[in-house]
Amino acid sequence: MGEIATSKRQITLFYNSKSVRAKQTLAYAKSEGYKLKEIDILKTKLTGTQLAELAEKLHIEVVDLVNQDHPAYTSHFDHHNFSTNDWIKMIQHNPEIMKQPIVLRGDKSILVETPTDILKI
Repeated sequence: MGEIATSKRQITLFYNSKSVRAKQTLAYAKSEGYKLKEIDILKTKLTGTQLAELAEKLHIEVVDLVNQDHPAYTSHFDHHNFSTNDWIKMIQHNPEIMKQPIVLRGDKSILVETPTDILKI
């Protein structure tokens, strides 16, 4: 059993409170009346296990959780091939570079591209 608890009766939303897409997704989820557990990644530090578990639930590698086009990434880092542990540490120390919002419900997980993607969950 993983560290991230999920339920079919509740949506868990991992988001960056400074992101426009995340704010829109959060507002959309609330307007649809979903029972919601909000996790602002800027305020709640995710563990390495949680980051690895999120990647696994999304069927991607941890490196794919990193938005390498984000200004916070491009201004501090060059494109590299790091180990999984290095990518985890990078996200933990710079949570704004993590791709988000991520929505979990039961055994379903999606990386939101547009706020209405939440309907897919």
